[in-house]
Amino acid sequence: MIPFRDNIPSRRYSFVTVGLILANAVTFLYELSLSPEDLRALIDTSGVTPTRLSMTGQGPVENAGVFVASSLSGMFLHGGWFHLIGNMWYLWIFGDNVEDRIGHLRFLIFYLLCGALASLAHILFNLGSSVPSVGASGAVAGVLGAYLISYPFARVLTLVPLFLIWPVVELPAVLVLGFWFLVQLLNGTASVAVASETAGGITWWAHIGGFLAGIVLIMMLAKAPERRYYWE
Repeated sequence: MIPFRDNIPSRRYSFVTVGLILANAVTFLYELSLSPEDLRALIDTSGVTPTRLSMTGQGPVENAGVFVASSLSGMFLHGGWFHLIGNMWYLWIFGDNVEDRIGHLRFLIFYLLCGALASLAHILFNLGSSVPSVGASGAVAGVLGAYLISYPFARVLTLVPLFLIWPVVELPAVLVLGFWFLVQLLNGTASVAVASETAGGITWWAHIGGFLAGIVLIMMLAKAPERRYYWE
């Protein structure tokens, strides 16, 4: 399923959502300016690499510093145009409403926390991996989890691939985002079963961890349940 837009208008301009998209885009343009060797070095040093925490030879405080630094820097790096556009597309569609609900500053904190917790989930399920992980997908997954809790019956205009027919229909957010999470969960479980670090280069458990973090954090940061369902 590929979402195009939802039917919930924002009540104020989404400064943080737009700022995050711009920050990711500018960072990616910087990546494109680097030589292949320099880009590889940037990803190796700034991405989230599970084995780095056990290879530092440092104590828990130093390891925590490595984790925080790499999770924050890694969520602004991307592996290609499709990686960047996919993440920013979902952030653009769903981020404005979550920001609208909890406010600009709390949304920024929420986004960064979701990204960090997504990285932690990835590390826990891939302790032996020496492959650096980059991308905003864990933080964006947190936005999707928060949106699902806040606007379960919002309508989302969605492209549904059905063999030769690809209809564009309006579906409830609970179906669109619930299906997205189910795909992540099935693939994440399969990756553990086959002892794969990142099946297909996708950090499934970062998506799962970010999504669940978003659900928990939105309930902590939002003052009251959102009632704007827009299902009529």
